[in-house]
Amino acid sequence: MHSVIVEPIILNFENYSSFIKLKRSFAYVLRFLNNIRYPSAKMTGNLSHAELDKSFTRLAILSQQSSFAQEYTNISKKLPISTKSKLAALSPFFDEDKLIRVGGRLDAAACGYDQKHPIILDGRHHLTKLLFRFEHSRLMHSGPQALLYSIRETVWPLGGRLLARRTVRDCVVCTRHRGRTMTPVMGNLPKQRVTPAFPFHTIGIDFGGPYSMLNRKGRGAKTSKCYLCIFICFRYKCVHLEVVSDLSKNGLISALNRMISRRGRPAEIFSDNGRNLVAAAREITNFLKNNPVLSDFAADEQIKFSFIPAYAPHFGGLWEAGIKSAKYHIKRYMGNSNFTFEELCTLFSQVEAILNSRPLYPLSSSPNDFLPLSPGHFLIGRPLTALPSPPIADLSSSSLDRYKRLEKVRQQFWSRWQKEYISELQQRTKWRTSHDKLSEGDLVLLQEDNVAPLNWRLGRVTALHPGPDGITRVADIRTARGVVRRALTRICPLFPSVS
Repeated sequence: MHSVIVEPIILNFENYSSFIKLKRSFAYVLRFLNNIRYPSAKMTGNLSHAELDKSFTRLAILSQQSSFAQEYTNISKKLPISTKSKLAALSPFFDEDKLIRVGGRLDAAACGYDQKHPIILDGRHHLTKLLFRFEHSRLMHSGPQALLYSIRETVWPLGGRLLARRTVRDCVVCTRHRGRTMTPVMGNLPKQRVTPAFPFHTIGIDFGGPYSMLNRKGRGAKTSKCYLCIFICFRYKCVHLEVVSDLSKNGLISALNRMISRRGRPAEIFSDNGRNLVAAAREITNFLKNNPVLSDFAADEQIKFSFIPAYAPHFGGLWEAGIKSAKYHIKRYMGNSNFTFEELCTLFSQVEAILNSRPLYPLSSSPNDFLPLSPGHFLIGRPLTALPSPPIADLSSSSLDRYKRLEKVRQQFWSRWQKEYISELQQRTKWRTSHDKLSEGDLVLLQEDNVAPLNWRLGRVTALHPGPDGITRVADIRTARGVVRRALTRICPLFPSVS
């Protein structure tokens, strides 16, 4: 009769106070049965400590009969249990309440009876899980080790270490405080990184700074802010640096015009979601489309802008690394000094030359090998408006005129780039595996800068956007403020239900 009553009760409580509710509910069930059997000695009023202890004892017996049916039968009949049983190493015995307890080796220890001979429970049983959740909450969300030690003072859970870790991991409060976001596997390189083309055919844009700039030399000079604007080539990591007076749309367009005048017009521009970048992209695109003189030209030759997801700088690792390298030299040279505009332009040009002289791949120790390719190899030897030439790298140099000999040298650079540099990009240096999975409908937190994890916005996944390799790195999240698109590295998954 008891087992028929208790099973629905055990399965219906799912929150962290479920253990107390279960124990009190079953205590009322036992009181009801007692009052039916002994109407002359009815029990009324609040539940006593003895009734709650008896309730837990009965629940533990039901759990043991369910988890260790054969062992319970053998011990009750005073028969030996199998040597392959999970209880064999614990020397189990029956106490006066017909509970299976640990026999153990601590009879001479100076501790209480419950600690010497704790009750044996299966870690996979629902009652044990409720007990762990209650104790985890009572201990103010302690870690797995402290949780397990506290439980073992009265109960010996089989598989308790694993259950303790799972309890802490599945706790929503602990999950929100950890604020651990997802890390999908590193993506494949886009075609713009591995296919030959002229330098700065595909570029990335980013800003760094601010830096202090003097309006003139001498005493009484005033300072103002300026910024570093970097243009980096996707294929050869060629760098172009510009000084920008402010982070406005007009400042970016002016810097882009100066870069195009010296490096040539790019076909694609990648950047983050900065407001000035988005506004400049919209203005340039509208100008190319609406200008009647350029309408035909824009149909085939217009610049294509692409933006990475918001708050996902690792999507633009190429230009982020370029900004880091440029700052490394600029900070060490400037120190605490303030430069004029001309001095800053000179400094940025010198830093640009240094960055464009770096090798693209590790140096070889053999003295017979070629010098390694650098971005500078791809910046010299052709006009900005030159068209690709037919392949002549395999022809004999003696049969070529001077121009074609130069073309052969330049094409050898591209051949070496494909054979020597591209092979260095094969390995994934980090994010080699995906440890988490996200599905539509999952409840998540959105990581926000300068905000405590408990105050992160709560949302639900509405759409996933897998990449060309089938791995999802961006998702749409519906929040109280609307639907936003975020990278998985800014998403902290919560659990749809407590298991």
